[in-house]
Order: sequence, then structure tokens, then C-alpha cells
Amino acid sequence: MELKWLKDYLALAEQGSFSKAANVRFVSQSAFSRRIRALEVWLGTGLIDRNRYPLCFTPAGLAFVDRARQLVDSIYLIREQLRSMERGQEELKISSQHVLAVSFFPNWVDSFDSLLDGTLIRIDAVNFHDGVDAFLAGNSDLFLCYASVNLSAQLQRDDIESLSVGFDELIPVSLAKSDGTPIHSTQEGSVLTMLSHPSASFFGQLIERQSFSKLPDTVSLDHKYQSPLSEGLKALVLKGLGIAFLPRSIITDEINSGKLVPLTEILLSIPLEIKVLRLKGSESISANKLWRHLKMESCSCFEEKCSCFMSNSCA
Repeated sequence: MELKWLKDYLALAEQGSFSKAANVRFVSQSAFSRRIRALEVWLGTGLIDRNRYPLCFTPAGLAFVDRARQLVDSIYLIREQLRSMERGQEELKISSQHVLAVSFFPNWVDSFDSLLDGTLIRIDAVNFHDGVDAFLAGNSDLFLCYASVNLSAQLQRDDIESLSVGFDELIPVSLAKSDGTPIHSTQEGSVLTMLSHPSASFFGQLIERQSFSKLPDTVSLDHKYQSPLSEGLKALVLKGLGIAFLPRSIITDEINSGKLVPLTEILLSIPLEIKVLRLKGSESISANKLWRHLKMESCSCFEEKCSCFMSNSCA
């Protein structure tokens, strides 16, 4: 038995279809189906009536929905109880997407560090999917992430509060030649050598929907390398191996120095809003204290107060 199988099953019950549930879980539909099958094999009974359409659960499948939810909650509760036995100080747990943990979090936390004096602030760098799971399961007090309505339907709930704390931007870039021109062409009719985020990842889906889908028919893509980590793709771009969409926050110096060149004639850049989320009714003293501070703090300039990477004024 794997915990992710239970989460997959709950997503299937919530979404009502394999395709929607797979999308929410950031896996391919075939991989998602295999995991549901594996759960059925482990339980020794069918949960889905595959002879009927639309999706229909067996009697056992319907009964197992609540049991699965109880199991997931119990697993996280037990872990939290065991951890609390070892803690000797107040702790603030923040889940953050990998890029934000590196590029945004250090300056952001510095702006309120003195407010939480004596509190252990734990930052867990995760992918978007795992961060959502940890946050919704109550395994983190706050979730620092890029916002996208299309890709974060699970977070559109009445019991979730969010605050906008900054902005970023996904920019297609290439290594520059000595004369400052890009070594990779984006002219119509060319084949673009891409260094890509996985298609099922947060950035991968965002880039596909907001940039790749709008390319002219005369442009084709050759996906040469793939990595879930933007820092890894950045290293490949700096080797001249291809074009990648990278957050401006991690390539500002390279763009300013002329080492990297934005390629926005055909490949559209993608604006990103940075948000911090929390579950209403949180019992964390530190999280509630910080939340009140963030809500009260005036935002006259994101670049000054929140390390905004795109604009010199608030939006």
C-alpha cells in the first residue's frame, strides 16, 4: 500500500473522472489508472465499475471513499503527534515550490524574521503537486507558490486564505553569442531546441497552455533535455544546449550581463503571481501571528517589500 494511491483515489472521487483526477494529481492518465489498479489489487476488490460510463464506483468503492479519507488523515495526524513529542520550541512549517525557496524566500523571510524571534522556521522545498498535498493535509502551516487558476483547482476552497506577496515571470532564454545575439534562432520555420519542464509539472502545463499552444504552425519543437528543476535547466542553457523557460528571479543577473538573451518574438513569456496560502482555523500561533502581520502590512512596492522581480509598482 502506498499513501499516494489513497490520495489518487480521493482525487478520483472528488473529480469524477480519470482524466481530471490525473490532471489534479499531475500524472499522466495511464500512470494514474495503473495506480488505481494497484490499489484495487492490494485491497483485493474492485473499486471502479469499468463497464459503465460515466465513472461509476462499485458498492465497495463507494464505501471506501470515507475510509480512504480517514486513513490519510490518520497517517498525517500520527506523524504530527510523533514530531510534536520531539519539538522543544514553536515551529512554523512552510512548503514552497523549489524556485521560490531559493529565489524569493530568503528576502521575504528577512522582512519578518524579527517578528517570529524564537520560532524555528522550517522551509520544505517541494514540487507544486507535493506542496498542495502537504498543505491540504495540514502538514505545513503555509504554502508559498506560484498562482494559476487553471492548475490549482484544489486550492479554490472556502477554507483557504491567500495573500499576494510578489511577482515573477517565465521567460524563454538562450545563451548569447559574443555579439549579444542568441545562439538558438526562433525565426518562423525553424526547429526550436527546447530544454523542458516535464509536461505533467506545474511549469510544464503552464508553458504548454500559455505559450506552446500559441506557436505558429511553421515552428516546431525538439525537446532535447527535460528536468523538473529550473536551476538544472538553467545550467543546461548556460552550456548552450538549448532554449528554456526560466523564472526571471533566477536569471536576472545573467540577462543584465548579456550572458542570456530573452526570446520573446515567438515564444510568449508568462507572468507569474506569487502567493502564500493558509487554511482557516489554523492552530499554529506563529502562522497566525505572521498572517496578521502580512495582512496589515501596506504594499506600496512589491520590489521593495516582497522582492518583486517584474514591476516597480504594485499591481
